[in-house]
Amino acid sequence: MWRLWLLFDPRRVLVALFAFLFGLAILLHFVVLGTPRFNWIEGPTAKKPAPAAALAPNLDPAKAPVASA
Repeated sequence: MWRLWLLFDPRRVLVALFAFLFGLAILLHFVVLGTPRFNWIEGPTAKKPAPAAALAPNLDPAKAPVASA
């Protein structure tokens, strides 16, 4: 293993490794922040309430289903 460090300068390798890991960490944090579930800055997005017309039962007698005996 020590011969490997004769081929590569340890300082350059460590600087490149830390730069790559930092860039990867920043990229992953921004990907996670882009999702509504895991965005810890803005918090979870509140679901919009359904319109009242969608919740009201169908009271129009013309469109009511016919009950067969």
